[in-house]
Amino acid sequence: MIINKTQNKTISEKELICKSVLSQARGLMFRRKKQNLVMVFSQERKIGLHNCFVFYPINVLVLDSTKRIVEIRKNFRPFQFWNGQKKGKYVVELAHVSSYNVGDVLEIK
Repeated sequence: MIINKTQNKTISEKELICKSVLSQARGLMFRRKKQNLVMVFSQERKIGLHNCFVFYPINVLVLDSTKRIVEIRKNFRPFQFWNGQKKGKYVVELAHVSSYNVGDVLEIK
């Protein structure tokens, strides 16, 4: 479950948690139904993503080590590439639209 603590709203009821390099590499690729996903990295780093073989647009949230949103990429469409400008420890990929802004703090349960 992902909760926007700043706005006191639930963003996601259920999501995949990816901690291993292999699960992060697969991400949402080839999944038949729309899902939300959280990637957890060992340390903050610049984020580069592709949306190849994900057949629906997603929103991408980059969170720092305190789980504060530092960057948002909205409407990341299939077969596009993106390189973030900020460092993040967490990446949240959302297939379902919700309410969030840069600076909001999230809780991931």
